[in-house]
Amino acid sequence: MSDQVVVTGAGPTGLTLALDLARRGVAVRIVDRAAVPFAGSRGDGIQPRTLEVFDDLGVLDAVLAAGRDLPIMRAYFGGTPVGERRMAEPVAPTPDVPYPNAWVLGQSDTEAILRARLAELGVTVEFGTAVTDFTQDDTGVTVTLQHGETIRAAYLVGADGGASTVRKRLGIAFAGSTDESLRMLLGDVRADALDHEYGYWFAASADRPTDGIALSPLPGGRLFQFAAPLAEDREPDLAALQELMDRHAPGAGAELSDLRWITVWRPNIRLAERFRAGRVLLAGDAAHVHPPTGGQGLNTGVQDAYNLGWKLAAALHGDPAPLDTYEPERRAVAARILGLSTELLDKLVDGAEDAMARGPETRQLDISYRSPTDHGPLVAGDRAPDAPLHDVQGRPIRLFDVFRGPHATLLRFAPANPGEPPASPTDSGPLFGEIRTVEIHRTGTGNNVPGALVDTDGHAFTAYAAHPGAHVLIRPDGHLARRW
Repeated sequence: MSDQVVVTGAGPTGLTLALDLARRGVAVRIVDRAAVPFAGSRGDGIQPRTLEVFDDLGVLDAVLAAGRDLPIMRAYFGGTPVGERRMAEPVAPTPDVPYPNAWVLGQSDTEAILRARLAELGVTVEFGTAVTDFTQDDTGVTVTLQHGETIRAAYLVGADGGASTVRKRLGIAFAGSTDESLRMLLGDVRADALDHEYGYWFAASADRPTDGIALSPLPGGRLFQFAAPLAEDREPDLAALQELMDRHAPGAGAELSDLRWITVWRPNIRLAERFRAGRVLLAGDAAHVHPPTGGQGLNTGVQDAYNLGWKLAAALHGDPAPLDTYEPERRAVAARILGLSTELLDKLVDGAEDAMARGPETRQLDISYRSPTDHGPLVAGDRAPDAPLHDVQGRPIRLFDVFRGPHATLLRFAPANPGEPPASPTDSGPLFGEIRTVEIHRTGTGNNVPGALVDTDGHAFTAYAAHPGAHVLIRPDGHLARRW
């Protein structure tokens, strides 16, 4: 059996998965039917949990350097300025949440960073290469590419978007709805008369927010991402967009130019009936499509990939059990987030006063795979929090530094006997591959223990609700596996 994985679709989901597999030493080919990379902002909101994933994958510094924080939006109703607001007020970092705020970076820029990191690991995206057919059996998948090449793989992952060829070929239902009554223009354009440090919301009135135009500044240039309604009789072009600007912002004097990307969006809210059929799996928009409200789509796809990568690696190393958890874990999350995105869209259409507000529920830090029967402050399936530590020489280190990499991590909290050798769970097997054990002591108790880390201000013990001698095993994707 071939031990390689084929990923079709080189958007954020496919790139994240290929990157995670490559760093685990898994042979991966990533193909995309497009001749060239996508150029446009599309999913430009990166949520805090995705920033944590990017930290682990080694691309966070580049993402932070290229992006910006959420802008202040200047609102105008009926041509009258009515004040400034943010979708979400900035939140200060805490010991357990180092990246609490959403970040803005155009999707094509995010993809470029992921491709560059993937290339460092020796994998290049094969553009202009669609998957045209595939068959599977008990030992693998035979994949046919558009140029006639046939390859053998252990698994095929369809990350090929809402119109997924893989999903359609599998015959998996894509339940949901498409609302043809609401047509929105989305894209990137210049508006040099507007201060690029701010975003703008020009609307007829506060109770008719969709009858207007919103512009949000994109980092790295002078472009704004825009969202505006499109009348049935208009073509999606610069002239239609300029007409909307002139109507809703007559005093702004904003002449639009340099239209880089434009698309017509209709509310298309769908969830695949299954995320897996044998050795073929779905991820990202191929499995769920979201309204843009709340900035959830790209982030949910990245989380799919982050959940799936280590499980595919485990299956390739002889343990298929983790892979069986991919669909139940991620489909439940996608269903919940689709509900959230839809609720936010309904508020926007209805003109709700808080339609533009974004709270903690959009940051994806609360995503958990815990069992409904488990109770407690931190149990199996929950996100593993960060915490500041220092080593025996006094040098600072974070738990996220310890977690970074393809391994699992065993945290061993202040055993009653500091000289006792670190214990590992006896039933880990190939489920997690490498397990890195870290012994954590309270301040003043671990200074003479080689390799120990000291809980600088008690944050690790608190965040993990840990008692002396407790053990917590962290999955490779930063969620708790179990504790004892």
